[in-house]
Amino acid sequence: MAGNRTAADESRTAAGAGETAAGAGEAAAKAATATPPVPLRRNFRFQALWAGQAAATLGMRVGDTAFPLLVLALTGSSTAAGAFGAVQMVTTLLLGVHGGVVADRLDRRRVLIASDAARLLVTATVPVAMAFDRLTLTHLLLVAAAVGATIAYSGPIRLLALRSVVAPEQLPQALAQDEARMTGASLAGPPLAGFLYGLGSAVPFLGTALASLLALVAALVVRFPGRPADAQPSGETAAQPNREPGGTEPAPESGGALAGFRLLAASPLLRSALAVLLVVNLAGTALMLPVMVLLRDGGTGSAGIGLALAGEAVGALAGAVLVSRLHRLAGPGVLLLVVAWTAVPVTLAPLLPGGVATVFAALFVVGIGVPALRVMLDLLVFRQVPDELRGRVIAATMTLLTAGMPAGTLGSGLLLDHLSPAVALAAISVLLAAALLPATASRTLRRAAWPAPQDPAARP
Repeated sequence: MAGNRTAADESRTAAGAGETAAGAGEAAAKAATATPPVPLRRNFRFQALWAGQAAATLGMRVGDTAFPLLVLALTGSSTAAGAFGAVQMVTTLLLGVHGGVVADRLDRRRVLIASDAARLLVTATVPVAMAFDRLTLTHLLLVAAAVGATIAYSGPIRLLALRSVVAPEQLPQALAQDEARMTGASLAGPPLAGFLYGLGSAVPFLGTALASLLALVAALVVRFPGRPADAQPSGETAAQPNREPGGTEPAPESGGALAGFRLLAASPLLRSALAVLLVVNLAGTALMLPVMVLLRDGGTGSAGIGLALAGEAVGALAGAVLVSRLHRLAGPGVLLLVVAWTAVPVTLAPLLPGGVATVFAALFVVGIGVPALRVMLDLLVFRQVPDELRGRVIAATMTLLTAGMPAGTLGSGLLLDHLSPAVALAAISVLLAAALLPATASRTLRRAAWPAPQDPAARP
């Protein structure tokens, strides 16, 4: 693959002048085969990046809960509280495509450092403004936009950075550990935000600033390939798909800002897989509001509702250790369809007796398959595209999958304006099943196989 240099190539370059090229290559290949990669637990660069990114993710999840609480306390308006999250999400969506372009064309490490530094600075302005009694809604909405921008630019690079510091055959294991980071942060963030807010209204934002500082330190300490060309052996230009025939310079624009979308649209398999993931994301987001209303109407308090909705995160945390096993049990298309169809009866689970326990158990079952699907997406899509386009493909994928979330929230609100929560859940379940039928009938998706065995990083 373009941008990757094997250990055997490295050894051949360093071979003594007295050895023949063939002999040096064979000796180096044997040495490379005999030397296993450093275990992930002893890979300092991976663990440092992982820790920094875990801190950044936890800080953002704390902010997702603490900022709306602060806006609500400041204005007394639930609409204004919801506007914070909306501004942040819309900014991320609007800048997502450009974030992919930046990841492919500028120094990735410098962009990550700049993003973490910007998030640290803008988050730190909140407790400072509170200390001087100068905090306003406009200030907080500007913070929301700034945080959303940092997510757009740092998101693709965080995925690229982690994969660049591990051996190819360790990639599935590294991605599974990264899933544990994301899931753990999603699970711990909201209750931690509530606890910190109880200590003082400024404390959660001091915590998010500290988390951004830890992420920034990790980005400063750990060196990883800053550009796609950094990992390219000198003189090897034929394998780079963005070079002009016979030339040595990248083709102008390298396919343009929308190259990631065009690559995804050109593959029937990727189109089907992303369509299923988009529908599942939309339905999962639409599910939350009716479930909360139904539980509340049944007498469940806010703590019980939070516990019930934590089922998916707990299931995903458990599923992170099962990624390789699930990949061995089924092909990528079958695995995707199984998890997607499991969500259909789960949507109806809140209508069954049991209340909080039933909802928690149902979401737990769906959550188990989520890490395997995310790693599957990396192996099938991100790993298979040239590094020169990888940032744009990641950004395009993230944009497509995130776009369904506002639609799901809006759709569930419209349903609840005219239907009871029970009928709304039934409607979501029926619509999800109807949307999955075309993909299930597609032999392209059902017969999809894991990437070719000659790429060791592409196999679970």
